[in-house]
Amino acid sequence: MMAPTISVLQLAVCILAFPMYLLNFLGVWNWICKKWFPYFLARFTVMYNKHMASKKRELFSNLQEFAGPSGKLSLLELGCGTGANFKFYPPGCRVTCIDPNPNFEKFLVKSIAQNRHLEFERFVVAAGENMYQVADGSMDVVVCTLVLCSVKNQKQILQEARRVLRPGGAFYFMEHVAAKHSTWNYFWQQVLDPVWYLLFDGCSLTRESWKTLEQAGFSKLKLQHLQAPLSWELVRPHICGYAVK
Repeated sequence: MMAPTISVLQLAVCILAFPMYLLNFLGVWNWICKKWFPYFLARFTVMYNKHMASKKRELFSNLQEFAGPSGKLSLLELGCGTGANFKFYPPGCRVTCIDPNPNFEKFLVKSIAQNRHLEFERFVVAAGENMYQVADGSMDVVVCTLVLCSVKNQKQILQEARRVLRPGGAFYFMEHVAAKHSTWNYFWQQVLDPVWYLLFDGCSLTRESWKTLEQAGFSKLKLQHLQAPLSWELVRPHICGYAVK
């Protein structure tokens, strides 16, 4: 009975969002999203960091352990957005940022100015599925937070992350994911997912990203499920942890 109900509600929501779908059909909505999404994310990440700061500090507490022989940590951030993770990185960390949206650059410049303890290397405009600008085995750590929900190909992203990591390097993640299937939260995630995808620049509410991580071929995976203390219940289900190449 649930599947037909979900389909009917999805249809109702899509009818209400028809103007947005029309703009998407005309090729206008994607341009609008690319322009306004950085401004939304700049505000959202302030709220997100306020609620998730302790969890982020815990997650990134052992980053320095993966530094190379020089003692400097070379870190690549996938889908860097506004640079919301910078303040959690250790002093002297060399940071390279990749994001497919060039409109994030001015927000990154501001974040870099506020985090002088880091050594900023460069900002690369590219999709994480094809990071040809980053050499094989050149990174100690790859960081990916609130990104796997919106990428086109999770498996390819993780393959690329493994390629650019040196042997023994680590992939750190913190992602919102699908709720347990028996919950009302998952019911509403399914109902709202098609419109959410358009509204939030390709973000999906129903991805079970932990399964892709488990199958990615890392030698070690430390993964935790948690309920994030966020006001938006739809994005409370989270996973976080790290995987070693």
